[in-house]
Amino acid sequence: MIVHEIQLRPRYAETDQMGYVYYSRYAEYFEVARTEFVRRLGIPYAVLEKEYGIWLPVYYLKIRYLHPAFYDEVLTIRTYLKEIPKVRITFEHEIFNADRRKVVEGEVQLVFWNARTKRPCKAPDFFLKAVEKHWNAQLD
Repeated sequence: MIVHEIQLRPRYAETDQMGYVYYSRYAEYFEVARTEFVRRLGIPYAVLEKEYGIWLPVYYLKIRYLHPAFYDEVLTIRTYLKEIPKVRITFEHEIFNADRRKVVEGEVQLVFWNARTKRPCKAPDFFLKAVEKHWNAQLD
């Protein structure tokens, strides 16, 4: 398993009239966390796409809302990779507020996609090596 954490503060435009973070924003927060997770593996999405022709479209998204988060509140997003990817890669996410209360949890599954053939493909060897290198670690 690999674990990674980032922090962010919801902007005013990301909240509803009640001051709560709008429900759809959590999917965006998961994306921010996933992108940084992969970057910490040493493979920025831009490199994956431009140099290797691999896309990672979302196949499945599940979100469970537990408590509201608010404008300008420091949120910690913890991302887990619990299985070695094959054709699909699954990230689990938890978001905590400053009081360490879990506000949201979710799961996102993506597919390794060959940009040239427009077909699913196996996780590239260089990606798997990066995952194996960091297995059983917390990414800084």
